[in-house]
Amino acid sequence: MFDFFMSAITALNDNVLWGVPMVVLMLGSGVFLLFVTRGVVFSRFNVVMRYTTKTLFQRADPSGAERADPSGAGEGTISPFQAVCTALAATLGTGNIVGVALAVATGGPGSIFWLWLSALAGMVIKFCEVTLSVAYRTRNERGEIVGGPMYYISCGLGKTWLAMLFAAFGFLASFGIGASVQANSLAGSVNATFGVPLPVIGAIVALLAGLVLIGGITRIAQITEKLVPFAAIFYLLGAAAVLVVNAGEIPAAIAQIFRDAFTGTAATGGFLGATVMYACRVGMSRGVFTHEAGMGSAPIAHASADTDHPARQGLWGTFEVFFDTIVMCTITGLVIITSGLWHADPMMSEGAMSSAAFGQSIPGGQYIVTVGLMLFAFATLIAWYYYGEKCVEYLFRKSRAQRAAVRVYQVAYVAMVFAGCVTNLDVVWEFADCFNGLMAIPNLIALIALSPVIRRLAADFFRDPDRRRPRDTDYSGMLTFRDK
Repeated sequence: MFDFFMSAITALNDNVLWGVPMVVLMLGSGVFLLFVTRGVVFSRFNVVMRYTTKTLFQRADPSGAERADPSGAGEGTISPFQAVCTALAATLGTGNIVGVALAVATGGPGSIFWLWLSALAGMVIKFCEVTLSVAYRTRNERGEIVGGPMYYISCGLGKTWLAMLFAAFGFLASFGIGASVQANSLAGSVNATFGVPLPVIGAIVALLAGLVLIGGITRIAQITEKLVPFAAIFYLLGAAAVLVVNAGEIPAAIAQIFRDAFTGTAATGGFLGATVMYACRVGMSRGVFTHEAGMGSAPIAHASADTDHPARQGLWGTFEVFFDTIVMCTITGLVIITSGLWHADPMMSEGAMSSAAFGQSIPGGQYIVTVGLMLFAFATLIAWYYYGEKCVEYLFRKSRAQRAAVRVYQVAYVAMVFAGCVTNLDVVWEFADCFNGLMAIPNLIALIALSPVIRRLAADFFRDPDRRRPRDTDYSGMLTFRDK
């Protein structure tokens, strides 16, 4: 029975959720929104990088609100940098290490090209979904600022049933992409490197996660703004050292990525069907898994940001995809391809492949992968808890049992973190892919339907991106409200 169920999930992923329909929907949405926004994400990419990199070095006060320009601090719970660190915590996870290795091993080097393509579309999509999330954010029953696709779907489109569908998919996805996958990869890596028993790892990680989660978005943001930059710098320095050693192989690796994207290559012994379509499917699904553009998850964190204009926070969404996929995933892909291990041993796991690719080039390189996975995975699972919690809150928003539902979810999530440490990775990945795809469908529909709102907000912001708007600036005139 279980084998039949898994076969059905795999078929759904291969043929629908991550087959031609999703590729067309994802890339088509990106191209459509590119025209809607007149390509400002790329034509004004200097504005994106100038604002985001400048903000990286601004100090925030204890409350988390930026004070670089008092007149421009919009209403929010956390700073824009904390918001993007929380969102990056969810995206900079096992997808950057294990996910990329899985893509190359099963889809060949050409899958990296399709991963890049999904990132280019994702930069536009995430700008749009973050912008809408901030524009339609509101306060919950406890006075906290909340937002996300469920709010711009219900308020902007008036489709409460579609918003609830997204929230339900997001709630279920958090157990896969958030808890199980991250815990599984973390535990497997630590067990393989240091020999610590899986149940012990699971107990420790679940305890640490629980201590962080009870503090809500403020504590999660405080942890991620320290953990994410350190983890990213640590991993990038290690990967750069590997690529310096393998510098002579980089041109051939890049050429193979472009060549195999359109010709196909036999991966891991040739038994996994490395056709062009398969490489496209793997690259797209792994790309969305790591940068999450189109899924609607990251906007839930961005909605809490203290910013003066919805589109200004949208810049962080673009930067997030660029850094996560174009930078981090590309570097991991090059490390694996230049090592030659991607087709050397069909029985090698993806985590072991990444570790071996680092270890064979520099002494102790395998520890870089282990530590990187530990930090990224932990950051991801605490960030995804917040996404799941907000989805549960929305589902029970008119119920007296809302707080009880959140508490039950909290316990279930921590339990799933523990369970993920001893779960078969293939099963976890299939479920994660399934709910990732299901989340994306209602979100992308909403982005297309609300494209006039996106166009107005983007045009208003890029007319003078350096001007800070007063705190009480009202953007409601640019929005569409069909369900107040």
